[in-house]
Amino acid sequence: MGTKRVLVTLGLAVTGLLLLLIVFTTWYTVDESEQAVVISFGQAGAPVTESGLHFKLPWPIQKAEILSKETYSIHFGYKQDKSGEIIDKETKMITGDEYIVLTDLTVQWRIVDPKKYLFNAEEPVEILRDAASASIRSVIGSSTIDAALTDGKAEIEAKTRDLLTSLVENYDIGIAVQGVKLQDVELPNAEVRAAFTAVTDARETKNTKINEAKKYENQKKNEAIGERDAIKSQALGKKTARIEQARGDVALFNDLYTEYAKNKAITRQRLILETLEQVLPKANLYIMNDSGETVKYLPLQQLPQLPSADETEKPAEKGEKAS
Repeated sequence: MGTKRVLVTLGLAVTGLLLLLIVFTTWYTVDESEQAVVISFGQAGAPVTESGLHFKLPWPIQKAEILSKETYSIHFGYKQDKSGEIIDKETKMITGDEYIVLTDLTVQWRIVDPKKYLFNAEEPVEILRDAASASIRSVIGSSTIDAALTDGKAEIEAKTRDLLTSLVENYDIGIAVQGVKLQDVELPNAEVRAAFTAVTDARETKNTKINEAKKYENQKKNEAIGERDAIKSQALGKKTARIEQARGDVALFNDLYTEYAKNKAITRQRLILETLEQVLPKANLYIMNDSGETVKYLPLQQLPQLPSADETEKPAEKGEKAS
């Protein structure tokens, strides 16, 4: 009787465990930032991307692998200790002109196909890391040290991204490369780093001076163009004024000639008098006739008042009386 009770209790316990297993393994939830793959006896189904509560067959018939949709980052590069010295492990590589450099690279990636990510490779992240190392080494190996340390970093970064993307697509591991950022390229020796830093500073100073010179050139050029336009405008104004003045003089001469043609003698005398008036503006003009008398003629001059004969004789008479 005791054995039977033990077996019944054991059976109830197993049944309870199975029920609990069925209850807790027949559903799963997918967040908005997640995706899932339901695996049935090792065979993956279609990815589940809809968020919410989902149901499946209990374990071990089916299980759900939930993966994130977020963007991950892997860092491939050197590190610095507390004293600032560079610790280089796997980052040493050689340039096309046979110089050793250290690179600091960051790769951003995300899972685009959960089924391939889970079953096409055992360690997809390690494969991505190796592909990133191979890509940057290949690009650095075809670049010069001057380009790697100065103004060629953007081109190296772009070539690395293209090469890494091509490799990952060929591996078909369900990963997509979102971006490649070349953080820095350094030299392993402190003295050489200082020398190249000086070269970089000199190049930047050179570019700054060139830009300042171009700015000064453009400023002077604009000032010269403005001065030229002002001179042209002033000359055009003078030209127009001279033309209008000449036309006025021609019209005046034509009118004068018309009057001259009507009475040449009078007009000639008038021209002579007007010319004398212009040449001698402060002189008093007296026009005399043949008998020596003053002739009235325009413009009239204010003649001084001559003393009469009676006035000239009065002082003499007073003198005689005094004598």
